[in-house]
Amino acid sequence: MIRFEDVTKKYDENTLAVDSITFEIPSNELTVLIGPSGCGKTTTLKMINRIVRPTTGKILIDGNDVTAMDVKQLRRGIGYVIQNVGLFPHMSVKDNIATVPRLLKWERSKIDDRVHELLQLVGLEPKSYANKLPKELSGGEAQRVGVARALAADPPIILMDEPFGAVDPLTRVRLQDEFARIQEELHKTIVFVTHDIDEAIRLADRIAVMKAGRILQYDTPEEILAHPKEKFVHDFMGSDRALKRLSRIPVGEYIEESFAIDLSGSWEQVGKIEEEFVWALDKEKRLVGWVDVSHSSREKPVREALTEMKEEEILSPDSTVKEALSRMLESGTAALPVVERTGRFLGQISMTRIQELTRSDREEK
Repeated sequence: MIRFEDVTKKYDENTLAVDSITFEIPSNELTVLIGPSGCGKTTTLKMINRIVRPTTGKILIDGNDVTAMDVKQLRRGIGYVIQNVGLFPHMSVKDNIATVPRLLKWERSKIDDRVHELLQLVGLEPKSYANKLPKELSGGEAQRVGVARALAADPPIILMDEPFGAVDPLTRVRLQDEFARIQEELHKTIVFVTHDIDEAIRLADRIAVMKAGRILQYDTPEEILAHPKEKFVHDFMGSDRALKRLSRIPVGEYIEESFAIDLSGSWEQVGKIEEEFVWALDKEKRLVGWVDVSHSSREKPVREALTEMKEEEILSPDSTVKEALSRMLESGTAALPVVERTGRFLGQISMTRIQELTRSDREEK
């Protein structure tokens, strides 16, 4: 756990960067610091590893005052990722990742194994990338290497200062998804600075909204979206808070039962169903596609009425309701199937169900 106790940072008499903040960052969670430029979020982050020293107050890591710790020892226990990556240009990907393990005097075989493991973790093939130089990497690839380097010595704490801010929007979303997967696996204590509210909502366990060096609200994304405490927080979250809230809700919580047909069976199993289509399954209950159940279609075998589905039209229980809504709008359909990783059909989520969710959200307010 990281605890700030009445921490203030003044750069000079006229520049108050952080103003008497007190809050706790729980272990194994991702906490986002967000706010407009100059709000003190990056200064707050940098005080944790003493790149910036507080003027007054205490910062404690598991009860230990960071200002009393050996600075080298402190920083070797904290991973650090910045927007422009900061890879050493003359060193290979492998050597960049191995920087801290070498400082810790790990054995060479242990370092090699760790580099291989981390490249796989961040989605880069070790044989293809280990010996490349940073100039040979795309922006997204370089950022992945930066994350791998921060994780190299397996530090309990990771500090991330706008890590995905310098890449294009599509790559940013992909990196966010991959990083969320990594955090789900590793459960690090992460402090993450961003100015992007959608990124904060997508990734955070908790969000600290900052303005003029103070924390105006510190809570879960769901609570801040539902109950912003101040006008600034309300405005900063945007007018589409109900839509943003959908990005925090997994589809798995709102799966609806839905009729499905055995593709190898006959039309008799459909009966007098009123729907225009039904989902089609194989003998192992895995989704194959959907079948038009109009009368004209029933004149031919069930299999001949099958329409196979694109990968992007199929959801998993971990997909968000916002993703479901986006895919429905893109595909022009009012419902999408939900399947396990094995392909086993679980049910569907419909536009009607999503409308009910947003309606209940408005009524709560």
